[in-house]
Amino acid sequence: MMDPMQQITAQGRNIEENSFAIIDTEMAHLYGGHQYNKDQWPVVRRAIHTTGDFEFSQLFKFSDNAMESGLSAIRHHCPIITDVTMITSGLSPRRLAQHGNQAHCFISDETVIANAIKTGGTRAVDAMRHARDLGLLDGAIVAIGNAPTALFEVLRMVQAGEVQPALIIGIPVGFVKAVESKQALIEQQQVSYIASLGRKGGSPLVVSTLHALMIEASK
Repeated sequence: MMDPMQQITAQGRNIEENSFAIIDTEMAHLYGGHQYNKDQWPVVRRAIHTTGDFEFSQLFKFSDNAMESGLSAIRHHCPIITDVTMITSGLSPRRLAQHGNQAHCFISDETVIANAIKTGGTRAVDAMRHARDLGLLDGAIVAIGNAPTALFEVLRMVQAGEVQPALIIGIPVGFVKAVESKQALIEQQQVSYIASLGRKGGSPLVVSTLHALMIEASK
């Protein structure tokens, strides 16, 4: 029976394996190695594979128990809450199905849009509040790739004791508060996190991080 975590075709598997081998070799010989342990490296390596950018070997940060928390959550069928539909669209249905995980994004929910218009805030903030009100954030993996306001709001809810996610993946891209939101994530100690510092980030990196976690959870 085919492992649903693997590429479907032999050629696809070969290309991916060769790509990872090249990354490992160049990381060792051109960059002097990396700072990550054996559990963290598959996440960072897949980010490099996704972007072609070795700078991410300096940007990714993990809380001490991030991988353990993320893998346990996936194995226990946790929901995945995202800030944009680009992330939910990019996730492999086969990988999600392996442990019964469901990905949710409420950015286009009519209630969320109406509340954001009424308050003058961002839809990303109201989307996270909507997920909270549905009881989806406790024990969830929250995955933020575009909206610093969403990340700040989840951190506020954590600090207020309103929610307790299993893991926050905070990799928003951009120029307005993206750096500050990621710094706030790594400075808090109430929830496990995976972050990538600086302005770089985005949906593809969140997708690659989630895929790495789902693959490792099935080993």
